[in-house]
Amino acid sequence: MRMTRRQAAASVAAALGLAGAGCNRGGKKRVAVIPKGTSHIFWLTVQAGSVAAGQEFGLEILWNGPATETDFSRQIQILDSYIAQRVDGIVIAASDRKALVAPIDRAMAAGIPVTVFDSGLDSTNYISYVATDNKEAGRMGAREMGRLLAGKGKIGVVQHLPGSVSTTDREDGFTEVIEKEFPGIQIAAKQYGMSDRSKSMAAAENMLTAHPDLNAFFCSTEPSATGTALAVKSRGAAGKVKIVAFDSNEAMIADLRGGVIQAMVVQDPFKIGFEAVRTIHDKVNGKTPPKRMDLEGRVITLENVDQPDVQKLLNPDLKKYLGG
Repeated sequence: MRMTRRQAAASVAAALGLAGAGCNRGGKKRVAVIPKGTSHIFWLTVQAGSVAAGQEFGLEILWNGPATETDFSRQIQILDSYIAQRVDGIVIAASDRKALVAPIDRAMAAGIPVTVFDSGLDSTNYISYVATDNKEAGRMGAREMGRLLAGKGKIGVVQHLPGSVSTTDREDGFTEVIEKEFPGIQIAAKQYGMSDRSKSMAAAENMLTAHPDLNAFFCSTEPSATGTALAVKSRGAAGKVKIVAFDSNEAMIADLRGGVIQAMVVQDPFKIGFEAVRTIHDKVNGKTPPKRMDLEGRVITLENVDQPDVQKLLNPDLKKYLGG
């Protein structure tokens, strides 16, 4: 019987996986870390944390993810490749809450422990879930927004993308507190930035055009915040239209100092990466890691940005772990 191209590719992948497994006998345990994307500083910091954990626990860290956070089919391909290679553990940020359930089930069924980090899924078939408490972090952003606007105003929300648990949770937490605690603040519009700075900028510009009396934006991720800041600056509205952002990068920190962004709710992606890898280390060494690990967010403003602990959080030593 003639083998199809797809069957041939699967056969080669399986052979490579078995070869990889054979070559690793007696060596370090291999832990695959699969982010939702690889282009944002958040994910690079997660990578640094995972590498640090690998160094501490004597693990080989295999890092691979899709170029964009919207490409969940590519993330599934990467996951299946690591299953074929019979790695010792997998750490993954689910790019879609439904699409990643079956692939993660495949890994667990193959006896490969899986820890989900940053963004969850519609399943509990994993050994541990490590993430920022995103609902609470969204609430923190809302209370900061309420403070900045003195409880009154009209705002827009630049969302991340549909199907992402972590960002949906923080957007829901934000909306919940605005509606319950700040009845004088109206959420005039919400648009997705699709994890893209240019699309986020366009979304913010659309809302500013439709609502010229907009007082502020809440941006639930780094790309949405960066794009929104560009839109506000292009309108000459820096400081007039306030921004409460989520996560950080060099441009956002500069915009905080320059009065374009008024507050950032910041996670600790280094710790997320480190602790997620630790759960796999514990599991393969006979320990039972916690089923869920919620990490706290922190609100960064101009008043506290120069504190030493804040600087360490905002400027992790990526070169130490990633080179370059």
